[in-house]
Amino acid sequence: MEQWLILGVAMLATGAVAGVLAGLFGIGGGIVIVPVLETALGFVGVDPAIRMHVAVGTSLATIIPTSVSSARAHHRRQSVDVDIVRRWAVFVLAGALLGAWIASQVHSRVLALVFATLAMLVALKMVLLPDSRNLTDEVPRAPWVPVIPTSIGCFSSMMGIGGGTFSVMTLTLFNEPIHKAVGTAALFGLVISLPGAIGFAVAGWGDPRIPAGSLGFVSLLGFACIAPATVLAAPLGARIAHSFSEKRLSMLFGVFLVIASIRLFYRAFA
Repeated sequence: MEQWLILGVAMLATGAVAGVLAGLFGIGGGIVIVPVLETALGFVGVDPAIRMHVAVGTSLATIIPTSVSSARAHHRRQSVDVDIVRRWAVFVLAGALLGAWIASQVHSRVLALVFATLAMLVALKMVLLPDSRNLTDEVPRAPWVPVIPTSIGCFSSMMGIGGGTFSVMTLTLFNEPIHKAVGTAALFGLVISLPGAIGFAVAGWGDPRIPAGSLGFVSLLGFACIAPATVLAAPLGARIAHSFSEKRLSMLFGVFLVIASIRLFYRAFA
């Protein structure tokens, strides 16, 4: 009982931090939730073979209300590029479904390795190249462009994140203003998290190894603790994003990702 109480408190704290980051960076909070939740699930004895699946599935479920809260806050500030959402949403959705299916077919160790590798690449970019130059003057419309949102949806669903980590970086490289990139990424989080969470719930349905109180690979305890905290904290992050330069915060966030990645690399190879 004491372990589950500690787990609940850890999830509440994780949700609050993730909510602020969701509003600040448009990231959905999953890149914080997944490594922390994976550690907490290990503490209460969840089978290592499915630990990352539960962490990823639960993270995607919590991102659903977080994305709505964050996107609404940014929309009130006219910081969502509706045109890009219309052009990319169907491809992001297709990628999210593909990512959920791939993740359900692999061992938890593989998911940890995928998360650690992509998070490390994002972290190195944030820390070493915070002011990288644009690739184009505007978001391109070439025939190959759908590959980009499809990849964003796929890798984000596999990692249990809302897509903002990749969306913000990609859109800013295409000369999208940073605040519009963040607001647009927050809306993409809903497009990724809803089908992704459903996919993980279906994939884990009836698995005897899942922790008590779960729908497939989605922990209801995790959702109940993390989701309200993220929804309440996301507007605070959005306010911070519009009142401070994010350069130093991006670098600090990059350092966090390096630490989380190293831990998951160790877990994957241990």
